[in-house]
Amino acid sequence: MFLPAAEQLEILTRGAVDVHVREELLERLTKSRETGKPLRVKAGFDPTRPDLHIGHAVLLEKLAQFQRLGHTAILLVGEFTAMVGDPSGANESRPRLSRDEVRAAAQTYTDQAFRILDKSKTEIRYNSEWLDKLSANDMVELMAKMTVSRMLERSDFSARFADHRPIHMHEFLYPLLQGYDSVALEADVELGGTDQLFNLMVGRDIQPRYGQRGQCVLTCPLLEGTDAKFENGAVVGKKMSKSANNYIGLQEPPVDMFRKCMQIDDKVIWRYFELLSTESAQSIADMKSECARKGGDARPYKERFANEIISRLHTPADAASAASEFASTYAADDVPADVAEHEVKTEGDTLWIAKALSAAGLVKSTGEGKRLVEQGGVELDRVQIRDGQLKLDKGKRYLLRVGSKNRRFAYVKVIG
Repeated sequence: MFLPAAEQLEILTRGAVDVHVREELLERLTKSRETGKPLRVKAGFDPTRPDLHIGHAVLLEKLAQFQRLGHTAILLVGEFTAMVGDPSGANESRPRLSRDEVRAAAQTYTDQAFRILDKSKTEIRYNSEWLDKLSANDMVELMAKMTVSRMLERSDFSARFADHRPIHMHEFLYPLLQGYDSVALEADVELGGTDQLFNLMVGRDIQPRYGQRGQCVLTCPLLEGTDAKFENGAVVGKKMSKSANNYIGLQEPPVDMFRKCMQIDDKVIWRYFELLSTESAQSIADMKSECARKGGDARPYKERFANEIISRLHTPADAASAASEFASTYAADDVPADVAEHEVKTEGDTLWIAKALSAAGLVKSTGEGKRLVEQGGVELDRVQIRDGQLKLDKGKRYLLRVGSKNRRFAYVKVIG
């Protein structure tokens, strides 16, 4: 039994950025309900890294919505396309990966995805199943279904072409291979991030050339990292990624997830609610209004978000334990009584923060200290800092802290 098509459409398009084409999706949902035949909904992930984070969960949750509504969720592991390298958003050609590297990363992908998807109702596919079998003639036929001018409509390709930067032939091939995945899977709908819109639309374009109806396309926003800020009425910051160290991993220990949720900016947490929470839009709006009436302190709501996410990705018991551990370890004034004291000499009026960390034995080198500060892993007098060039004034005493779960402290007095 399917919900009425209009109700499904409202649920499925919540939080979506691009919907191609809304009326067509409504028509397919209506037909699906009339015939009892579920839609085939595809979301692909190239296993370039072994770990997923809650930024990936935005897309997985959208796939899970289709699944909960009775449609067929297809989790596509891009084993073949990961070796080609997705050029989306790239200023230069991406490094190519070996099959062994891809397979090693792919082993962890499905287990992590099933923290959100129902494994018993998910169709897991690897695109090496069909792409490995394409002959040279098949590949030429595929390439004949797209023009160079159409490829150059992509903003990243056109920018590189205009700047006389290289575009390799295999990069042109990537969107076609992703589009062919939709042909092989006979996809009715494909989901992806906003940076994937061109690739998704290529699938919609080429399916009719293989005798299929072109898929509908939904894109989801790219979730900003835990260091994002709210400026001029908008969320500003880099997208969540492991390389930027602003991520919450799907497999992280619950207390680390709780701590990172609590570090999210008070005004940014609503973006996380809107993209990841199963709370209704009205419930989120009510919480936001209540927060404003109480002076804007979002800590209780960040705790609520952390509890929901940890309960879903781990267990409710894990969420309760993480909240308790956070309250006793991170929220309380728990500076140990035996923190070491260090006097560090400086020839000038100030001391570089990285040198202070190194002199206190909290890092092995000034280079490591600078990186740790810039990654948000250092607190100065109980306040997180990110300025790797920060100077400490001579004559003052500072409390330094590095690490998160295994925190280490030191007092540093800057002397001449």
